[in-house]
Amino acid sequence: MITVERGELLKALSHMHRVVERRNTIPILANVLLRAEKSSLQLKATDLDLEVTETIAAEVSPPGATTVPAHMFYEIVRKLPEGVQVVLETAGDRNSMTIRAGRARFALQTLPESDFPDFAAGDMTHRFKLAAKDLKRLIEKIQFAISTEETRYYLNGIYLHVVEAGRKSVLRGVATDGHRLARFELPLPEGAAGMPGVIVPRKTVGEVQRLIEDGETDVEVELSQSKIRFKIGAVVLISKLIDGTFPDYARVIPLDNDKELQVQKKEFEAAVDRVSTISSERGRAVKLSLNNGRLVLSVSNPDSGNATEELEVEYAAEPLEIGFNARYLLDIAAQLDSDVAVLKFADPGSPTLIHDKDAKDALYVLMPMRV
Repeated sequence: MITVERGELLKALSHMHRVVERRNTIPILANVLLRAEKSSLQLKATDLDLEVTETIAAEVSPPGATTVPAHMFYEIVRKLPEGVQVVLETAGDRNSMTIRAGRARFALQTLPESDFPDFAAGDMTHRFKLAAKDLKRLIEKIQFAISTEETRYYLNGIYLHVVEAGRKSVLRGVATDGHRLARFELPLPEGAAGMPGVIVPRKTVGEVQRLIEDGETDVEVELSQSKIRFKIGAVVLISKLIDGTFPDYARVIPLDNDKELQVQKKEFEAAVDRVSTISSERGRAVKLSLNNGRLVLSVSNPDSGNATEELEVEYAAEPLEIGFNARYLLDIAAQLDSDVAVLKFADPGSPTLIHDKDAKDALYVLMPMRV
């Protein structure tokens, strides 16, 4: 018999059920493993690429282990009244587990603990700590650019690697889908020097971001060529890495874009959003026409009409007309923190650099569209 506080159990199950895929051909993968020992309950879930483990306080007598359907268990606990004690009990034949709370009683089918796959982490070659807020910021700033195109699987994650930037080494995260590229840098943590460049899968990145809570201080990271482990508070997440080669992204980051536009970020974002209303498709191009302190944004849709808006900007280079996917432009603008956005152009057919006027840790590259 296990007695556990409903809030603690719900929090742990919320971390578990997201990992479990709703459609499974292997029945055990739909289940969460419960292992009770002394005064704790360990919960574990996996999809064979990713495993999450969490340990919470519990009254246990006697020790034991079983597995139950993760989504069903989560929904039951979610609907129980706040503050109740939840009692978990397995029958003598261990084919079912009873959940009791107040006057509510549920019985769930179980599968044996021995069926649950063992996700062996293997030897980790590098270990380091990152401030939780730094790791969360890295993910938030570049996650949007991760490709969802399965054929280019090596772009389906964040490329985490060490580079020499100027006279210092940094930990750099890069994501790209071929249309836009996002790059973010952190000071190199102690222990990360010499680590292999690794591609952390999109699902893993999303789970790590959700697991980091504001009160967290440090995240412990361990990695090898094939796996990565994150320890976030009481939660341990282990993931396979993408087995592929990330492209030489440095080749698409322009170094000599000399036409610089400085624009109020919020005004620019709102204007792009307004004129792109006329588009019939999300990918419709918005045209930027630049000439001596003036920026005219325009969208033309042969089916419905056209829209223009003019902004006063800082731009002193030769006149330029260039087009971008409005959605991509808005995605990047949403990541900028300062009041002023800086866009650096070469010509209408070349990649454009975008960054905050003040911040030096994040950099974005956007490919133009024909207009």
